[in-house]
Amino acid sequence: MADLGNMTGRVALITGGAGHIGRAMAAALAEAGADLCLVDRNGEALASARAELHWAAGNVSTHQIDLEREDEREGLVAAVRESHGRIAVLVNNAGFVGDSQLGGWVTDFAGQSMETWRRAMEVNLAAPFHLAQLFAPMLEQNGRGVIINLASIYGLLGPDMRLYEGTKMGNPAAYAASKGGLVQLTRWLSTTLAPRIRVNCITPGGLERGQPESFRSRYVERTPLGRMGREEDFKGAVHFLASDLSAWMTGQNIVVDGGWSAW
Repeated sequence: MADLGNMTGRVALITGGAGHIGRAMAAALAEAGADLCLVDRNGEALASARAELHWAAGNVSTHQIDLEREDEREGLVAAVRESHGRIAVLVNNAGFVGDSQLGGWVTDFAGQSMETWRRAMEVNLAAPFHLAQLFAPMLEQNGRGVIINLASIYGLLGPDMRLYEGTKMGNPAAYAASKGGLVQLTRWLSTTLAPRIRVNCITPGGLERGQPESFRSRYVERTPLGRMGREEDFKGAVHFLASDLSAWMTGQNIVVDGGWSAW
């Protein structure tokens, strides 16, 4: 089992690598011996994430780009080739989540704007497709490349809007549609890129992020395991899918949601 999980000599590129889940997944893969390419648009957060990984035995590089920009995605290939030469794992973790201050996002159906719809689709769906396309030649080199996409329970299920009553939170249609599309893109890529690249998906449930108590209590009541998620809950799933522990697995979606979707 130790040999199957050993990722020494493999390079993993993680988009949104300076974010909450991104850092946890980076730590998990570094513990398994992987070298890391952390990609994010926040340079300060990237520097912080790299500093946190000072203990990592492998090489850790950071790349600041805006995934909404096609030209910056294209430029990432040369930057990664220069820093590492190749990658073996691509983790499409970055997501457009917006916030309550973004116009046309957290509002009623009639108020959701086409501008925010397009931005969400660009980051959450177009960018993972484009990065898979750009990095496929690298991933194919050793015959065991891996792509892991990060979706959401709202890519599988409709929202229970009662959870948000009395808060400034919401559930934009573009987020749900883009994440649902990412689950299907996983299946499409898995058969198209086989057998040299495996493609799987992780679907997270809700994470504790300082939400209003009314929301948290409703969410926990609705969750069989009795709590919201924590970043470390995704370490095992990403290590499993990135390593040879899942060598005969492709086109699958691992739902890590505390049982939310089991009802």
